[in-house]
Amino acid sequence: MEAAAKGESGASDELGARLKAFEGRAASVTGKGKDLVNEPMIRHWCEAMGDTDPAYTGPDAIAPPTMLQAWTMGGLSGHTGRAGAHDELFDLLDEAGCTSVVATDCEQEYLRPLRLGDEVGFDTVIESVSDRKTTKLGTGYFVTTRTDVRVGQDLVGTHRFRILKYAPARQKEAPKGTRARRPRPVVNRDNAGFWEGVERHQLLIQRCTDCGTLRHPWLPGCNACGGLDWDTVEASGEGTVYSYVVMHHPPFPAFDPPYAVGLIELAEGVRIVSNVVGVPYDKVRIGLPVRLEFRRYDEPDGDDEGGPLVLPVFRVLEDRAGGVG
Repeated sequence: MEAAAKGESGASDELGARLKAFEGRAASVTGKGKDLVNEPMIRHWCEAMGDTDPAYTGPDAIAPPTMLQAWTMGGLSGHTGRAGAHDELFDLLDEAGCTSVVATDCEQEYLRPLRLGDEVGFDTVIESVSDRKTTKLGTGYFVTTRTDVRVGQDLVGTHRFRILKYAPARQKEAPKGTRARRPRPVVNRDNAGFWEGVERHQLLIQRCTDCGTLRHPWLPGCNACGGLDWDTVEASGEGTVYSYVVMHHPPFPAFDPPYAVGLIELAEGVRIVSNVVGVPYDKVRIGLPVRLEFRRYDEPDGDDEGGPLVLPVFRVLEDRAGGVG
């Protein structure tokens, strides 16, 4: 997530000065990974990510670099040896009304692969606390932690994690009789082509021009061969419900729960998350055939600001769903 922020330099910020004193303090000291780097965890990760790179299998397997943080996680029982600086910092922010938090970004640097049997150690410090910032979410502070991951004395990678701890901004109340607008998708340079296709009522799938692998969601590179060049193919629109959930809570102003959200497996072999329509939410089942359609939401009405939102949804084919709906 990118938060549009501006500094509030020039304003007296006693809290900010107190927060700055936490920079460089340890959030955890000499932490140890709960497991050695092992084949089952690598296999589970690769299956979840759909990564079939042969470097991650066999007796000489390495761990996918993006697993770096996974080896440092403490699970439900946590880690021993944690310092209190992180909790102290958050307590100060909570007392100042910055009770909400959102992750903004992370950065990882890889120095050497992790191999089967490696014992991971790590140290985490509070690297920086920003000046007070005002964002669309509210006013608060960006806090960046840095975790150095080691095997023995060797630094193997670095993980930086940044959050915004903020006091929520007051939401403007919508005029009576108007409906709340749906959240807009975050469009960036990696996925802009997908949303441009949706506007034209086309569901475009990325295709690697090096190995021909299709991928969704859109990514800057191929997760099969690493190639950076790609083109697109248009989905036929046919698919099946691979999995689904029924949303009951929490309620959002622009939505009417309960409703079904499906993981749709397209005829082309990739999967996409979207709403399942055409049958009652309690009639959705795994394996139901569906067909793509496009819906427009938030049509302008009178003085409403902004244009409509076009989204791909999937309608259950009634003739193969027992005539329900």
